[in-house]
Amino acid sequence: MPHIIFFGTSEFATPSLKALIDDPRFSVIGVVTQPDRPKGRHQILSPSPIKELALSEKIFDIQQPEKIRKKLASDQSDYDDFQKWILSTGKTADIFVIASYGKILPQWLLDIPKHGCINVHGSLLPRWRGASPIQSAIAEGDKTTGVTIMLVDAELDHGAILSKKETEIGSTETGGQLHDRLAQTGAEILPDSIEGYLKEIISPKEQDHAKATFCRTLKREDGEIDWNRNCHEIERKIRAYDPWPGAWTEVDGKRVKLLSSRVRPNDSSYAPGEKFVYNGHPSVKCDHNTVLEITKVQPEGKTPMAGDEFTKGNKWA
Repeated sequence: MPHIIFFGTSEFATPSLKALIDDPRFSVIGVVTQPDRPKGRHQILSPSPIKELALSEKIFDIQQPEKIRKKLASDQSDYDDFQKWILSTGKTADIFVIASYGKILPQWLLDIPKHGCINVHGSLLPRWRGASPIQSAIAEGDKTTGVTIMLVDAELDHGAILSKKETEIGSTETGGQLHDRLAQTGAEILPDSIEGYLKEIISPKEQDHAKATFCRTLKREDGEIDWNRNCHEIERKIRAYDPWPGAWTEVDGKRVKLLSSRVRPNDSSYAPGEKFVYNGHPSVKCDHNTVLEITKVQPEGKTPMAGDEFTKGNKWA
């Protein structure tokens, strides 16, 4: 029975870990996740979703290194606790599985398991290598996306592909909705991909590196809307950035999160960039004679509300 050490942190990784725990073909002998972090309004120190799942499944060999050193010390006596653990326990593992761990792993660590490391990535590689493939696929208007199971090498999302599964992106689908669907898709194809690879039924296939596109880690500031863009682009961005990092604009010096919108026919009575109210909803004349109607918002410090509720008590135009 292949022994696996699982590296993961976010909710995206939990279905994959659960699938491996539940599959009698494998034994998860350890979990590596990021340290507990402050969360919520009261900044309560909380475990990652992967740690919570591991503990609930009675996996207690959990490592949470704050940092993973890029190089090993020349003297073993200088190894930190995580290095000692991974070099010992890792050598008993057949393979490492990585899913939304959130840190780049150094080469010395990738070289530990007998059969290398496998990653679950939320795009159809080589498109959207990087940290925000799900948001990028929606924001750029991709019609399809999917999940890739790949071998890990020293470069970002560069390794050979074991398997893929494609899916269409819904016309109203948000980043959060697509995230949850792809997390389940990854869990569905991961176990058979591992078994096929270990039994040499699946042959790794090199990516077409000339077709690679890249995306970066998103910050909250990236969610600010540029009203000079075409409203189709803005509508996609609002969906793509829900729930993170959230699309927003400033109204009377305060941030208003934009939760949903729809594109309307052009209205020639307004100038580009002009804000106005249409059927009670906040609206904006955008680039290329397009108009965007905001149907749901969340003012700073308040709960979400319909666009026409917002305009009753707040300035927009």
